[in-house]
Amino acid sequence: MKAPISPYQQAYMDELQHRRRRILFFQILICIVFVSLWEISTRFGWLNAFIFSSPSRILDAFITMIDNGSIFYHVGITLFETFLSFFIVLVTGILLSVLLWWNKSIAAILEPYLITLNSLPKTALAPIFIVWLGNNMKTIIVCAISLAIFGTIINLTSNFNQMDPDKLLLIQTLGGDRKDMLTKVIIPGSIPSIISNMKVNIGLCLVGVIIGEFLAAKAGLGYLIVYGSQVFRFDAI
Repeated sequence: MKAPISPYQQAYMDELQHRRRRILFFQILICIVFVSLWEISTRFGWLNAFIFSSPSRILDAFITMIDNGSIFYHVGITLFETFLSFFIVLVTGILLSVLLWWNKSIAAILEPYLITLNSLPKTALAPIFIVWLGNNMKTIIVCAISLAIFGTIINLTSNFNQMDPDKLLLIQTLGGDRKDMLTKVIIPGSIPSIISNMKVNIGLCLVGVIIGEFLAAKAGLGYLIVYGSQVFRFDAI
């Protein structure tokens, strides 16, 4: 039988619900005000509609791209490249992090190189990838992977090494080996960190794909942005 809710609990729940509704209201209000001011500014000539575009012009451009089907094709290409690079980063990052946790010597040797590679400006490497791999999808995928993989390895390896030592000692006391530590403590205890890295990496992979499409693509959202800027179609951008 469900326990009755006290008046104080009910008042707290009502206040929490009211706060959430108030936050949602102001979030929607800010968006409406921003879009409205943008549209009004271009209609009255306060902003140059050709340079700054306007919500109505953007909507017309979007409807046109829906009618001719181009938006679905380019979005599909970008999503495919993003999810493929995201999957590669996830699997490779976990495997390499496990390797570095398993072998401390390898981790010590590779640590300065991982830090250096993670700090490099990846956009500067994109032209090199084009020379190495050609003007194709492989270059875009590699560009997206390079943006996320090193940070993932560093973060997951650090999380593995910071696992509760008492739990690892308990595994050893019960006769377990490093494989048991990995499967019983390290991986299960690192799931929140892995999920947190996944949240960050999906955005990084999308950014990497767009950067790659700026330089080496014949389709995709990055290609549309570059093409739109070249022909001054700011509505499409």
